[in-house]
Parts: sequence; structure tokens; C-alpha cells
Amino acid sequence: MNTTLSVHTAAWWRPQSARTRLREDASAGSGFGRINPGINPAKAGLHRVSTANVVAFRALVAFTIILLLSPQAWFPALAPLRIAFVAAAITIGAHLLDRLVRRDAAPPFSPEIGIALILVAWAVITVPVSYWIGGSIEVLTNQYLKAVAFFWLVGTLTTTERRLRTIAWTLVLCAIPLAATGLNNYLSGEMVSSGVPGLQRIYGYMGGSGIAANPNDLALMLNLIIPIAAAMMIATKNPAARAVAAFAMLISVAGVIVTFSRAGFLTLMATAVMLFAVLIRRRSGGVAALLVTTALVVPLLVPDSYLARLSTITDMEADKTGSAQGRWKDVMVAAGIVTQNPIVGAGIGNDMLALNEYRGKATFRSVHNAYLQYAVDLGLPGLLLFAWLHVRCFRAARRIERLAQADDALRALGPIAAGVQVSLAAFFVAAMFHPIAYQFYFFTIGGLAVALTHTARATAVIDVPARVPRQRYAPVALS
Repeated sequence: MNTTLSVHTAAWWRPQSARTRLREDASAGSGFGRINPGINPAKAGLHRVSTANVVAFRALVAFTIILLLSPQAWFPALAPLRIAFVAAAITIGAHLLDRLVRRDAAPPFSPEIGIALILVAWAVITVPVSYWIGGSIEVLTNQYLKAVAFFWLVGTLTTTERRLRTIAWTLVLCAIPLAATGLNNYLSGEMVSSGVPGLQRIYGYMGGSGIAANPNDLALMLNLIIPIAAAMMIATKNPAARAVAAFAMLISVAGVIVTFSRAGFLTLMATAVMLFAVLIRRRSGGVAALLVTTALVVPLLVPDSYLARLSTITDMEADKTGSAQGRWKDVMVAAGIVTQNPIVGAGIGNDMLALNEYRGKATFRSVHNAYLQYAVDLGLPGLLLFAWLHVRCFRAARRIERLAQADDALRALGPIAAGVQVSLAAFFVAAMFHPIAYQFYFFTIGGLAVALTHTARATAVIDVPARVPRQRYAPVALS
């Protein structure tokens, strides 16, 4: 085997334009995305895409849309067809067929996917000693395995820049009807009573369908997509596409506000601060100006009842619903449970039963903290594994952003990598207030982080280093 194989000969099947050669030459000389002379082009993602692979990715996009928008709620005739199950089955079946037939075309092993699988294995191991074995099995099969499978599919099927943009745009475009439905519910008075005079909240998306089933979940999903929308504003040069991304970002901000979600507000504020820091770092002045303008205008438009709702964040006793006080007490009880049962836990999905026992009162309410959910259900091993997975995904996105600043061949991945970082940081804030340990939210954004690494390998035929030296960020053109 010729150990001096270059990018040009490794990518023998691709038409080589002068621009492509210049980009690849830049990658070769950067020292950050170092070309591996012995790399297998197929395993780097540089191979002819099979029909099965194309079908799998398109079915993945369809599943993502179904997951977010629940079209069966709009068109009841679709419900008996189980379109989500069909799309998922096609995705997995076609992907496994492609991997079976073309074993040398599989992306390199991802440590993040490995950690997720270890976490699932630990959850399975603890099932026999859980508070309620049947409940643990139901959470595993109906929620957790599906979310982890989605994480795996996004990470391993999204291996090109075009596919990465497709998934990102799918999320951004889906945010528009999600936010629009929330705004419509607010303006039309589609409210649910909180039991407190003067405080009403909107129904969730389509009155309880999909992963935006209630106002808190709707706010969470929109908060995770806002940084992706900002990234697509930077990543595209098309004025119309940039306008669509800006609209999606602005309507998502409005959608978060009308949910009256306190966790949504805190996550939105954290997202705004982190996003502004990233935009300044990347010298993306236009998008930063839009963000500042939004921050100045929004307080003038929110109703007084929203401000009163937010005041209970710092003064829990002012919350007449008792929600803030109850959730804080649950956090204290959950922490006590972990100290008494730190290894095995109560079993996946059984935190509410453990809380009932230790609280001495059957409220059947989960602790509103995803990290404490892992700790109560799966012990400290489960908590540490999930925290490790979260950190690994964040570092992967950060690494690709730095590589994109150093290598012209990867420059287009920079904005998306920055957006994924902010979304993962936003999830950390949101997870402190939501019982969302086993749902799709984290695994959607985490899958994008894995996809960024695979796309970087495929784009420049590189060995992606574990650490990248800090670089001064170059300006990003906004024309």
C-alpha cells in the first residue's frame, strides 16, 4: 500500500475543481485537521452513496418532522398508519442493510455513541432491582431506546455537509409551526386554567401532541432550536434563507415567552448570553445586532402577568400555585435519596415512586431536574455517564468549531458547530428544571455533535484530533 496517498488520489472518484484542490491543500498544511496518509477513504465517508443509505437518511428527515410536528394530530386519518413507526423502521432497516452490505463504508466508532450504549446497558442491568420492573421496561422500550436510537441514526447517517445542513434546516423550519401554534393559542385564548385567579397558560402544541405536548416542553424545544436558527443565519449566503432563519429565531423567542414557562425564560436568557458571546467571538455583527435589538424590544411587549410570573423565580413564596415550593422540596428529597442509595438507584423511570416513599406522600410527580432523575433512577453511575456524554458532545462541537477556523475545507461547519454548542449549554440550564432525562431533547442536539465529527472527517479526509489549540477567530462574511 502506498503510504504517501494524498487527498487527491484518495478522493479519485470526485470531480476536482480548482477550488476544491485549494481547500484540500489548505487542509493538508494547517496542522489542525491533519491528513492521515493511511486513512481508508470509504471509512472517512468518501464513498459512493448507496440507495439504501439515501433512503435511510430521507426516512430520518421524515421521522424528525413527524417527531416535532405530529402531522397525525392535524390529520387524524394518518394516526392508524403509525407514520412515526414506519419512518423509524425504514430508517433503521435501510441503514442496517447499508452497513451489512458495505461494511467498509461505516463511519469510525464514535465514543459518544459508545457512552450512550453503556448508559443503556446500565439501565437494563438495574431493571431487576427497580421499584417497579414493568414501569422500567416501559420507559426503556417506549422512550429511552427510541431516543438513543435517534441519537445513533443522526450521528451515523449525517456524514456530509449537505446532510448536516438538511437536518439543521429541518429543525429550524419545524420551529416555525411550533412557535406559531403557541402564539395562536395565546392570541385566541386557548388556555388551560392554573387554578390561580389571573394566571392561565396556553395549551402545548396541538393540545398535547408530540414532544412539545405542554407549554414547558414547547418552550424547551424552541430554546434548543434558537441557536441552530442563528447558526443557519450565519452559515447561508442566500438572503431569502437568511430571512427565514431570522424569522424562525424571532418567532421562537415569542413562542417561548407566551408559554409563561419560568424554566423557559431562564433557558432563553442563558441562550441569549451564550449566543451573543459566540457571535462576538466569531465577529458576526449582523446577527449580534439582531439579537440585541430583540432583547431591547421584547420587554416592552410582554404582558404584566408574565412579569408577575417571573417574579416567583426569586420569591418562591409568591407562587400561589405552590409549584415552585413543591419542586424545590422534591429536589431536596431526591438529593437525600441519592445519598442513601448511591449505586443502583430506584430503576429507570421510577423516581416518582422513590419520591413518594421518601416524601411520605403519594403525589406521583417526578423530580424536575434531569440530572437528579438519572441519579435517583440509575444511581451515581447513571448520573456520571450522562454527564460524561453531555460533556463529550459539547467538546466535540467545540473541537469542530476550532478546526473550522483553522481549515478552509471545514469552514462551513463552524457556524453549525457553534450553534450546537449553545444548544447543548442551553440544555444544561433547562435540564435543571425539567424531568426530561429519557426523552428526545438532548439526543437530538447530541446527535448533531456526533454528526459534526463524522462530517469533518468526510469533508477533508482528516484525523480529527482530541484537542485543538486555541485560535483567534477570523471574521465571518455576512454578505
